[in-house]
Amino acid sequence: MLIRSSLPFVLVCSTALAGCSMAPTYVRPEMPVPTELPAGGVYPPAASDAPDITRIGWRDFFTDPRLVQLIDTGLENNRDLRIAAANVMQARAQYRVQRADRVPSVGVSGVASRSQPITSSPNVSLENYALQGGFSAFELDLFGRVANLSRAAQEQFFASEEAQRATRISLIAEIASAWLQMAADQDQLRISQNALTSFQESLRLSEARFRIGVASELEARQAETAFQSARADIAALKSQIAQDRNAINLLVGTQAPADLLPDALGTGGYTLDALPGEIDSRVLLQRPDVLQAEHQLIAENANIGAARAAFFPNISLTGLLGTASNALGGLFGSGSFSSSAEGALALPIFDGGRNKGNLDFAKASRELALANYEKAIQTAFREVADALAQRGTIDEQLAAQSDRTVAAETTLRLSEARFEAGVDSYLVALDAQRTAYSSQQQLVDTRLARALNLINLYRSLGGGMSTTP
Repeated sequence: MLIRSSLPFVLVCSTALAGCSMAPTYVRPEMPVPTELPAGGVYPPAASDAPDITRIGWRDFFTDPRLVQLIDTGLENNRDLRIAAANVMQARAQYRVQRADRVPSVGVSGVASRSQPITSSPNVSLENYALQGGFSAFELDLFGRVANLSRAAQEQFFASEEAQRATRISLIAEIASAWLQMAADQDQLRISQNALTSFQESLRLSEARFRIGVASELEARQAETAFQSARADIAALKSQIAQDRNAINLLVGTQAPADLLPDALGTGGYTLDALPGEIDSRVLLQRPDVLQAEHQLIAENANIGAARAAFFPNISLTGLLGTASNALGGLFGSGSFSSSAEGALALPIFDGGRNKGNLDFAKASRELALANYEKAIQTAFREVADALAQRGTIDEQLAAQSDRTVAAETTLRLSEARFEAGVDSYLVALDAQRTAYSSQQQLVDTRLARALNLINLYRSLGGGMSTTP
């Protein structure tokens, strides 16, 4: 059905009519986790004077200059981060395309023609010139279809921005974790190399004692077992360190300079040693991955509005203003101008269930987005709870392992002294060597676990999410 009127009247109507939104009113869902973070038992008490760890920038959190510089390199070159940035640019462009449907597309066209009738004199020709401008098929968004599609595209753009932030935070944590893993493996290699020297001397001594008949073959073979075990550990650790370097190179997106790589883990001190202050689980709502899921939920909510609007009439407008003349000089003369306006209305009557199917799909997509949003919150809650649970006991584990290592090394010295005094057999000293070696290895593992726990706690709480890069 066509509606014809003057152009000014149509323009006034299109401006005066305000579209309504048929999307459900968005209300942020209730959190599917407790309001308070876990406390008591293995969980450490919150310190009232502790800094807000969610507002500590990563440059302040990581204290080793080499690690900070390596993370900077990764943020500049990592391909996953570049992919995330490209996704943001795509979403921004798509939003601009969708938003453009909310305003008329105005264009100008001109026509010039010259013809000569066959029966006319050769000196007689007909000329026609025309110039017109306006807009065509502009949808009058009375039921909010275009507005909701634009809102959905905008929320997808916001979601892509949060995805980029989440990728950035994860990358920072992954680079730091890989760096610390390499540092720990360097310590393990030194321990194994020192143990190999000790086991080699024990093997030499045991075989010599066996040859002269003052020791059994069992003693010699046990010494050889310890020696070969350390030898295998060294080979595996050399391979692991090479793989650690490959992992770092991949994360930073280029060949990591040797002077930025760690040479030892030691006793730590690569990050701030801070517990989170008095915070509750609502802080998780500001994590980029949770915000990404919420923006996607809002987008699907808007898509429901667009799907509902498809059941109602679609009104589009076309307005043209032009001038025509049989002489170029007369294009803008008096009486050459004309205007036209046209409205078209389309009302769906029977579509074979297409609109109903689109609406059902939009509603199902919203339920999927809601489940993903709630799962993102639950996952974030678990990550924080797990990190806090380990944080509450890791210092005790480290202290116990340190004391165990000191005791094992003392036992080794005493057993060697007792063997030299003829009190014990050399089997006792061999067993003490193995125990000391194992205890030293476990101490490095515990130190690494503590360092990684601090990074995981920082990352799971948002990793400086409230600060600029």
